[in-house]
Amino acid sequence: MAPDSHPAPRPVPPAAPRPAPPASDPLPLEGITVVAVEQAVSAPFATRQLADLGARVVKVERPDGGDFARAYDAAAHGLASHFVWANRGKESIALDLKDPRGREVLHGLLDGADVFVQNLAHGAAARLGLDSAALCARYPRLIAVDISGYGPEGPYAHKRAYDMLVQCEAGLVSVTGTPEQPVKAGIPAADIAAAMYAFSGVLAALLRRGTTGRGGRVEVSMLDALAEWMGHPLHHTMHDGRQPVRTGLAHAVIAPYDAYPTADGDRVLLSVQNDREWRRLAERVLERPELADDPAYATNAARTLGREATDAVVAKALAALDAQEAIGRLEAAGIACARLNSVARLAGHPQLAARDRWREVGSPVGPLRALLPPIGLPDGPPPRMGAVPALGEHTEALLRGLGMTDVRIAALRRDGVVA
Repeated sequence: MAPDSHPAPRPVPPAAPRPAPPASDPLPLEGITVVAVEQAVSAPFATRQLADLGARVVKVERPDGGDFARAYDAAAHGLASHFVWANRGKESIALDLKDPRGREVLHGLLDGADVFVQNLAHGAAARLGLDSAALCARYPRLIAVDISGYGPEGPYAHKRAYDMLVQCEAGLVSVTGTPEQPVKAGIPAADIAAAMYAFSGVLAALLRRGTTGRGGRVEVSMLDALAEWMGHPLHHTMHDGRQPVRTGLAHAVIAPYDAYPTADGDRVLLSVQNDREWRRLAERVLERPELADDPAYATNAARTLGREATDAVVAKALAALDAQEAIGRLEAAGIACARLNSVARLAGHPQLAARDRWREVGSPVGPLRALLPPIGLPDGPPPRMGAVPALGEHTEALLRGLGMTDVRIAALRRDGVVA
């Protein structure tokens, strides 16, 4: 039976809600305005974190289709799954920045903004006068964030930088996969890494501005961010002279550490971190107590050297158990373990349900499920999980907020400067 055909774990009742904080407590970024000329994942995911924490985020999109991530797929009831994930809680204005009148509108928004974020192609922001150096000179309190693939200078600065390409350049693909086949990560790791460093860079710059009164530039590149995440294999290779080998779900220097099939067609991953744990595994799960002191298995070095034999012994024992029984025995023996879950099982994960991690957010197609952001602030108000905007949904309101008349707005629409 295929793993996904098994019934989902029985839901756990959600935890009792915590008492609500006083209504007067603000979210941490309440009163902060962010203007973002953004597309794809890295910048949108960074600014979504700011929106969740209370910032007002104005998303500037092209009138002819908007952020191209809107068209990646239609999996979220007709909306693109990437876009739904990275763009809740924002206001969308559709604006042609190649037209001087469009740039005039943008500068009207920047006059009252605290943060500007852009991840346009190399050189595009500078051609529009929207690079961080130009903007910080014009708006001294503004924090201007440039997110790029490879940084603003150097031989790779001009290269197109899609997530998979940067995963390859950063060496992530070389350490991910099986001995026979390198594979990219199944999530946009380079985009996410850059997004989270941009997010934390904005928070740091806001703290600095609170002390100095000055904004300033923040630069993040996808390659720099992912190279930092490659810290363990990078330092291992630089100092040892040998790159860690690809081992699939196994571990290069620990055994047993892998996913093993169970009798019901599921797979259970276990990790033995030391020789004491091996003894408990041998005695209480494998029911082979003689292996605890067998020189071929008693030490991690011996188990790793004889990985095939080690894995065979573990696989044989777990193949006689269903997944739930295997998990129960492993946990009773104090052995770290997990199910090899599908994405569908993540969506129904009992731990997420028990901790009440799911909410609904609005969208042009109705309510959609969304996870609470990982940053928890239990003593403050809940995160602001606003709706996913339609393209140009807030254009008119934002233009009116800049004091524009009906006649001027109509002229901009007629000429395709806004939508």
